[in-house]
Amino acid sequence: MTGKQPRVVLVDDLRSFVDGRAAQVARTSAAGIEVLERHRGRRLDELWLDHDLGGDDTIWPVVEVLEKAAFEEQPFDIGVVYVHSANPVGAEKVIQALRRWGYHVRPALGSPHVGHLADAE
Repeated sequence: MTGKQPRVVLVDDLRSFVDGRAAQVARTSAAGIEVLERHRGRRLDELWLDHDLGGDDTIWPVVEVLEKAAFEEQPFDIGVVYVHSANPVGAEKVIQALRRWGYHVRPALGSPHVGHLADAE
């Protein structure tokens, strides 16, 4: 299966990938959970998480799903979880929580890969 496109999920209320890479995008924590559940049992190459998702919504419900799966010894198969939030305190808590459960997490604060595409509208 050469040339297979990586499976990438982005959970962010405002930003998208600036390079236009293919990804499933979830704008709320509920949508993020739905996307994760659709990938249960299949490898996700990258999962990108923003901490603050607008209003009172945060990434924590998604993190709880990931933690529960790991606790039940059925963690999601994710190559790398990138935490790209503009909230450094919240991002660090997410990173610590997911690393504790064995997920490979990389901080990506200020990442050039995600940005606001609607600025031109």
